[in-house]
Amino acid sequence: MKLTVVGCSGSFPSPDSACSSYLVEADGYRLLLDMGNGALGELQRHIGLYDLDAIVLSHLHADHCIDMCAYFVARYYRFDGGRCEPIPVYGPTGTEQRLTTAYADTPSERSMSEVFDFRTLRSGQEFDAGPFRVLAEAVDHPVEAYGFRVEHEGSVLTYSGDTGPCAGLDRLAAGADLFLCEASFVHGKEDIPGLHLNGLQAGEAAKAAGVGRLVLTHVPPWTDPQVNLRDARAAYAGPVELAHAGAVYEF
Repeated sequence: MKLTVVGCSGSFPSPDSACSSYLVEADGYRLLLDMGNGALGELQRHIGLYDLDAIVLSHLHADHCIDMCAYFVARYYRFDGGRCEPIPVYGPTGTEQRLTTAYADTPSERSMSEVFDFRTLRSGQEFDAGPFRVLAEAVDHPVEAYGFRVEHEGSVLTYSGDTGPCAGLDRLAAGADLFLCEASFVHGKEDIPGLHLNGLQAGEAAKAAGVGRLVLTHVPPWTDPQVNLRDARAAYAGPVELAHAGAVYEF
């Protein structure tokens, strides 16, 4: 399994990174986790514009999904070879309506379904995406939101999405080889239940789950990432690092 960090900035793009988007590859299959602000441009640094096989959206906040509108344009108005065939897009309830409203003048328009095969997630759902087995679990965020466990031939990637501490995240992370975990808040500074994790909480979750490696992501531009890295290392003795755009992990 190969993970490429397409974008990892939280809330809005930073000078160094687009918002959340992560490319997972195995056996020639390409699965994208989230497509936030600026992600589509960055994605083309790693694969061709039409090389994706499926997309999974953790939730419908703009920093995780809004570049789907641009990707719709690329797929719908493709001039070299005609309109693209639909690819699976897994997302929360109302994903098609949310994206269509963001893009179109007439929200009732159904044209997005001509290039995206929308499929609604539910908590505890398992599904196959090419060679991957994916488990979705509801996590603790103000909107319907999911984290994911992606398995391939015994290797496990867990992606937290956006969440506060919760049992769903603990189930997803158990024994993962790589835990891609958000760390938006700073310990001792922000304390808003059911919204985000801080570095210390990400480290505690990694320790409790017994993961092999912790990669902190979704750190907003106004947050010092080194503070969250320090706090995570205080709680988790395994390897910890900060995600950065273009980083590649193979496991």
